[in-house]
Amino acid sequence: MFNDGGMKIFRKIHLWFSVPFGLIITLVCFSGAMLVFEPELTRCIKSEMYYVSASEGEPVDMKILMETVKASLPDSVSITGVTVFRDKERTYQVNLSKPRRASLFIDQYSGEIKGRYERIPFFATMFRLHRWLLDPPADGVKAGKLAVGISTLFFVIALFTGVVIWWPRARKNLPRSLSVSLKDGWKGLWKSLHVAGGMYALLLLLAMSLTGLTWSFEWYRMAFYKACGVEYTSRRNDTSGRSARRNEPREGMPRGSAEMRGERGGGNGNSPEFDRWQQVYDELKADRAGAIQITIAPGSATVKTASSGNVRASDRYEFDHRTGDITSLVRYDDSTGSERLRGWIYSIHTGSLGGVFTRILWFLSALLGASLPLTGYYIWIRRLRKNKNRV
Repeated sequence: MFNDGGMKIFRKIHLWFSVPFGLIITLVCFSGAMLVFEPELTRCIKSEMYYVSASEGEPVDMKILMETVKASLPDSVSITGVTVFRDKERTYQVNLSKPRRASLFIDQYSGEIKGRYERIPFFATMFRLHRWLLDPPADGVKAGKLAVGISTLFFVIALFTGVVIWWPRARKNLPRSLSVSLKDGWKGLWKSLHVAGGMYALLLLLAMSLTGLTWSFEWYRMAFYKACGVEYTSRRNDTSGRSARRNEPREGMPRGSAEMRGERGGGNGNSPEFDRWQQVYDELKADRAGAIQITIAPGSATVKTASSGNVRASDRYEFDHRTGDITSLVRYDDSTGSERLRGWIYSIHTGSLGGVFTRILWFLSALLGASLPLTGYYIWIRRLRKNKNRV
């Protein structure tokens, strides 16, 4: 495909773009792998907060539950919505106005507040490492974010040049080029792991990198949307379902008290803001059987039905807070192209588009991606020593 001079150029490009940024790529890939199963592990570790003690009987009226939560909050914090999951044993997630993405969980059968959402420190560290190399943007300085973006961009180039370097030998003996062997000891293992591992994970690593770059550079994001045939609209300017979307989760009273035993729809709270929430939820639940989760917010609601594909796909409703009547509906299929593509980018980047199976593949591929710079350094250092000994 290329003559010897052309191959030398590709080898140099592969080396020059890999060596300076290899350690950053290892950290980004490893931290990304650690985040793949964060939701499941968090629910397992903090199961007492995410799951009810007993799921017998009917849930308490949503107005009473919200009044219970409101009474526990400072005046400066308000309730922005509540998310109900299809799993009856999952607690209700009550979304709060601040701090950002704040929420707490309440047992819908007993009215007991189970706790506030707090990211497990390990996952919080992995997220900061993955996005900003532990250097979150502050006062306009985005050094960590820029380093991750540049490293990812060079990683894409290294992957493409790696294929060009690999192919001439691979076409002569493809099975051997895709095998991991201990035949030549550790030397053979690291080399074959670098070559074969890179090829096995190539497509998924490219998918993660190319989608991940949309969070790093504005110019790239606009070009990416244009290449997909979609007009880019920032979240700030995209008004499609904004009021409902901002209340989606980023996923007390003792049992038997007199107020908890009140009939559904009763409630002795003084705030009218929650009066119709239960009514709207019941109507949507009956109309959208099988919905994964339903979020009710002041005057709006979202119904999420997708567990695969675009996992952020949801239909958005608005309702009259005085009567509870549904006044408008924006289905996912009718949302803007920018909104749909944004969801697909997230689903592809995290591997959630095919459920648990694809996330396992993404997890393994990210670990292979983390190993590529390390095995590459090993091969490079051995080559330097070999050339030095020749001299």
